[in-house]
Amino acid sequence: MKIHVRDVPPRSAWALQQAGVHPLLAQLYAARGVRAADELDDGLARLLPPTALHGAADAARLLADTMAAGKSICIVADYDCDGATACAVGLRGLRLLGARNVSYLVPDRVIDGYGLTPPIAERVKAGGADLLVTVDNGIASIDGVARAKALGMQVLVTDHHLPALRDGQVLLPDADVIVNPNQPACSFESKSIAGVGVMFYVLMALRAELRQRGQFEGQTEPRLDALLPLVALGTVADVVKLDANNRRLVAQGLKRIRQGQMSVGIASLFRAAGRKADAATTFDFGFALGPRINAAGRLSDMTLGIECLLTDDIARADELAQMLDGINRERRDIEAGMREQAQLAADAMVDEDAEPPPAIAIFDPDFHEGVVGIVASRIKDKLHRPTFVFAASQAPGKEHELKGSGRSIAGFHLRDALDLVAKRHPGVLLRFGGHAMAAGCTLAEENFDIFEQALQQVAREWLDAATLTRRLDTDGPLPAEYRRTDVVDTLHKEVWGQGFAAPTFSEEVEVVSQRLVGEKHLSLKLKHQGQPVDGIWFGHTEALPQRVTLAFRLDADEWQGVRRVRFLVEGAEL
Repeated sequence: MKIHVRDVPPRSAWALQQAGVHPLLAQLYAARGVRAADELDDGLARLLPPTALHGAADAARLLADTMAAGKSICIVADYDCDGATACAVGLRGLRLLGARNVSYLVPDRVIDGYGLTPPIAERVKAGGADLLVTVDNGIASIDGVARAKALGMQVLVTDHHLPALRDGQVLLPDADVIVNPNQPACSFESKSIAGVGVMFYVLMALRAELRQRGQFEGQTEPRLDALLPLVALGTVADVVKLDANNRRLVAQGLKRIRQGQMSVGIASLFRAAGRKADAATTFDFGFALGPRINAAGRLSDMTLGIECLLTDDIARADELAQMLDGINRERRDIEAGMREQAQLAADAMVDEDAEPPPAIAIFDPDFHEGVVGIVASRIKDKLHRPTFVFAASQAPGKEHELKGSGRSIAGFHLRDALDLVAKRHPGVLLRFGGHAMAAGCTLAEENFDIFEQALQQVAREWLDAATLTRRLDTDGPLPAEYRRTDVVDTLHKEVWGQGFAAPTFSEEVEVVSQRLVGEKHLSLKLKHQGQPVDGIWFGHTEALPQRVTLAFRLDADEWQGVRRVRFLVEGAEL
């Protein structure tokens, strides 16, 4: 591992400090590209306007016309946390704005697969819908949209994924309206907005359209900011890049949660996870609430997650949150076994003291398809290689198919790599899609070896030695005066995440003592600039030398009512 210290533009850091930003935060923000204090303004007025999102105005008119005619709307959601929160935002928001006949449908991961398929369109029609609205899916659903249209429904696609390609050309579904910042005609600055964010923007556009039509004359205009906790949760959980607009959406959601302004379902999820809503952080979204909602889509039925976010009954929310917590525990158990098997398979690919292949593809007949993405992420983190993990499909009649989920490293665009594999080996990939850092695909089991070799060939062509070397970006040494619990609290209150990394410091420390706890974590007694401090390295068991350069995050530990700073070790340069 190579520990790298981020550059801090001195003028930017100075300008931020002069504007009253905490000196440490000024350094951290400047290192992440923030040049002036106004960029840190997270007020709602600073959000990009809905008018900038191509198709949002057309979507608003379509929804307003449908509502005025008393027609039925059905939302088709995805089965992850982004899809669940987008569905909840859509249902709650449309009802707030006066829609009387709104329902939803979420595909089953195993039986239905991803996105709006023709059978899903037929089920929506059978339910009596006039307008089908996709959230967090639909942009690649060419056949599903065509089937919905053939059945006489209107279709509104809201999505943030990349469109499908055919012979190098973008292929869009024949929907009545498409709202997606990543479609060719859209100049919306926040290309990284999550699916839940896209739906929130459609609702803002709809409110403006209804205002123009005189819908709210003589009455209080509905407030959509109550939906921001859901938007924040889905945005962080989907691991989209936290650009300035996404950071504002997340900051606004966090503020409301800390003030107790959230749906009862979110409050119940905080309790089930043992986290404090009044001190909510982006960590809670990404590692506590998000996984519990995602677990429903992985192992059970995402309807449980969506209903938890929709209900206004506290007892029902608590019941659903506990169910989701139990499913998540089951998911962790399944994942642990799969990860061990996957690691053994990955180790078998590498001779002792040799480098791993440039890309990893693993299949085991006993793997569960709902957890392959998590396992791929763990293997990718451990080996620093683009990784796909496959499981046999459990869908009736498709037992010969493998469903794979991939995670990538910087410099290797996973969706584009799959596109190249598909071009070089026609017919090997039955379906594929995704982003730069995460993608999915389906192939026949007999073609697994072809896929593995083809993926590794692309990786050999695209990745050089520097890219294949794990690099941990850090913020350099931590000044001793900031090794305080109040500084920990200050850092935790800020919005950190993908593309705007949480502060990680690095410097040489003295290891006074070390011991294993729980058989898989290294507990440390350290001296940092001559002063004692505790440390913990989760998931690491190998002993450290007496002096070592560590990369670490700041955290606070409480023992017998006393809070103390501790270092959460992320890596070491040995």
